[in-house]
Amino acid sequence: MAGLQAFRIHTEPVHRAGIETLHVEDLTPGEVLIEAHWSSVNYKDALAGTGRGRILRRAPLVGGIDVAGIVAESTDPAFRPGAPVLVTGCGLGETLDGGYAERVRVPARCVVPLPDGLSLREAMILGTAGFTAAAALQRLEDNHQRPDRGPMAVTGASGGVGSLVVQMLSRLGYDVVALSRRLEHAEWLLGLGAQAVERPPREAPDRPLLSARWAGAVDNVGGDTLAALLAATRPWGNVVSIGLVGGHRIETTVMPFILRGVALLGVTSANYPAEGRRILWDKLAGPWRPPHLEEVVDREVPLGGLPAAFDDLLAGRVRGRILVRIAG
Repeated sequence: MAGLQAFRIHTEPVHRAGIETLHVEDLTPGEVLIEAHWSSVNYKDALAGTGRGRILRRAPLVGGIDVAGIVAESTDPAFRPGAPVLVTGCGLGETLDGGYAERVRVPARCVVPLPDGLSLREAMILGTAGFTAAAALQRLEDNHQRPDRGPMAVTGASGGVGSLVVQMLSRLGYDVVALSRRLEHAEWLLGLGAQAVERPPREAPDRPLLSARWAGAVDNVGGDTLAALLAATRPWGNVVSIGLVGGHRIETTVMPFILRGVALLGVTSANYPAEGRRILWDKLAGPWRPPHLEEVVDREVPLGGLPAAFDDLLAGRVRGRILVRIAG
């Protein structure tokens, strides 16, 4: 079989990454071989591709935690050649060769049939970012969050996950306040469905509890911002933690939990249960579909454009999502 182009990452003796010619036999094992059409750039991808974060658990490895494409070969009868599919997380770009390649080989347990109502391109506008947003919404609903309880804060609202969360919460009837340091994007965020745009808190609260403002929140930042959200959440509100761009440590007290009944909920998308993946993707294609998908696309890049895309994402020069065009 002819060689395939892939963006491969090495960590020894020093970090290096770039396009290489591989063969299917070089890829990590799996029952399903996908002809890749689209991928995307996520925070993890940028950390792995630049060497600024220890994301890879083995090396060398093809990067990219997302991919959407067409089944080329399969030893699992559940996936027939020609079927459109997608994969997000599940170890791609961490323990398995990922989506930044013309062919991607993955375990069948990781593969999700493309839901009706989504194109391959739209699936990657969503990607891990959209899936994480959906998982956050599921956690909120499972813990009885409802639109009539008051305003929801979304931090990191200008980013890929945040901009999708804003749209999805708004579509479901929530009043959304987008919290972003990048106020030049305020008009864009209002167009996505936010009722207001404000700067996020940047310091830890000086008191165990603040004035109870938020009915709940979805936090992409972590650190002092998350601590401030917890202190300002109304009784029985839910705060979902899905990111750490502001730091992985939080300094807080038990007061929001034992005096207001606030719940701090976590989400991990990489190892989400297989049966739940299809449920969330069906919701993303249906009742939870963000209404302004195209408006969150910052740019499209080929495989060769990944290094510049990584740098821009980590430097905060990206609004929304970067798509990676692999075929077509």
